[in-house]
Amino acid sequence: MGRLCLTRLTLSHFRSWRRAEVTCDGRPVAIYGANGAGKTSLLEAVSMFSPGRGLRRAAAEDLIRRPQGLGWKLTGVLRSLHQMHELESMAEPGTARTVRIDGKAAAQAGLGRVARVLWLVPSMDRLWIEGAEGRRRFLDRMVLSLLPDHAEVSVAYERAMRERNRLLKDMVRDDHWYVALESQMAEAGARITANRAAALEMIAAATEGAATAFPAPDLALSHAEGDLPEDEAGLRGALAAGRRRDLAAGRTLIGPHRVDLEAHWMDKGIAAKDASTGEQKALLISLILANARALSGDFGAPPILLLDEVAAHLDATRRAALYDEVCALGAQAWMTGTGAELFAELGDRAQHLHVSDEDGESRLEEETP
Repeated sequence: MGRLCLTRLTLSHFRSWRRAEVTCDGRPVAIYGANGAGKTSLLEAVSMFSPGRGLRRAAAEDLIRRPQGLGWKLTGVLRSLHQMHELESMAEPGTARTVRIDGKAAAQAGLGRVARVLWLVPSMDRLWIEGAEGRRRFLDRMVLSLLPDHAEVSVAYERAMRERNRLLKDMVRDDHWYVALESQMAEAGARITANRAAALEMIAAATEGAATAFPAPDLALSHAEGDLPEDEAGLRGALAAGRRRDLAAGRTLIGPHRVDLEAHWMDKGIAAKDASTGEQKALLISLILANARALSGDFGAPPILLLDEVAAHLDATRRAALYDEVCALGAQAWMTGTGAELFAELGDRAQHLHVSDEDGESRLEEETP
């Protein structure tokens, strides 16, 4: 099994960090300090070495350190399997994020070919009890980690659907305007559905038989309007048949954009939404670990894990079990918490960084456990 880890991370004018450099050796990284000191921003910096908007889904402009407003830049040295890569992610004021890989300009999708990054953040703790949109986003992030082409087909689907919705809102009734767009949606939508099904199979296979202290979730997909055709022809027919109803609603009511992710705790036979807060957290961790195991087999190395405030809602036994599983997996996990005692069970299996705030500027210091 190969390794995937950052060996160096440099931040410049990113969030609360004026400048910082972290040198890593592949072990998990335990980061602790007071709330607001800048711990999550370190994890967010790592997440910017993956496609998309990072773990807080922030616009590039919002990542600029204030009041300087000079633009931000992140650099990283990545060990990916048996190769080393130099990564850069940056944005000037008023511009979109740009990416460079080994000194050459690259699309964000290129990051997914050299690195796989998974994260769990506190906002996900309510995943099972809030709306379907957040669960779809979580599902598609999981799919994207396993099948990088999922981003391209998702963009194609969304683009065609926006155009179709514009026609619906303008009350355009001429069927000829819809045919080409619905054909594009059906082609991309069928691939999205197939990708999601394939990813869930991979997650289920990674869960089955795994030695883990966390509950195994049973995952399924549902659709707001009932059964969703899985093939291109079926979806194209459903879109055509639904035009009259969609005209009344002013939007597209059938398609993969209306899918929901359901989870059940198999051992207890309860839906995730009915589990306790601690149980819901344990289910989420179980999914992240299963995703990581699936990636290990598919990519050839475990992904980089970003676990923000991961100890919240976990008792000492489960916390120790999580650290054991992360180390057994061989993943470089960046974890945050408010106190050093939350990472005591890791000992010298991890690097320990203390983050503090001094006059509005984040600082870090490596400490010995």
